[in-house]
Amino acid sequence: MAWETNGPVVVPIDFSGMSIPALQAALQMASQPDQIHVVHVVIELDQIAPGSHHLSLPSDEDRRQVVHEHFSSYLSENRIEGVRQVVLEGRPGTAVPEYATRIGAELIVVPSHGYGGVKRMLLGSVAEQIIRRADCPVFVLRRRDAE
Repeated sequence: MAWETNGPVVVPIDFSGMSIPALQAALQMASQPDQIHVVHVVIELDQIAPGSHHLSLPSDEDRRQVVHEHFSSYLSENRIEGVRQVVLEGRPGTAVPEYATRIGAELIVVPSHGYGGVKRMLLGSVAEQIIRRADCPVFVLRRRDAE
């Protein structure tokens, strides 16, 4: 990797297959593993959506606890050690760059799912939203099999 940094590096993950390559790339770029802030954003539940009052939705605290537990086991299973685990709430496209600005990140390493066409239009591109809002450079890992 040509990029090397001594400052904080933010790596948003969604626990998909692209998350580990992004973490591995960040580990190669950062001077120390503890400079890497691995971020997962828990999407806020819409409590006023039609029909939601009929559902038994878990509390935000319960959801955060489940994510923290999964986070630890996920990193351990993939032999990722020494990084900081961060759980945020909101929308990934805004929460990640806001967090990066708050900690003074030098870089954001974003895994990309490589969606195109209708799928991208319907799902949006979190990577694109992060790029537009970030105050620091953003390194996007492109999926090789998405072509």
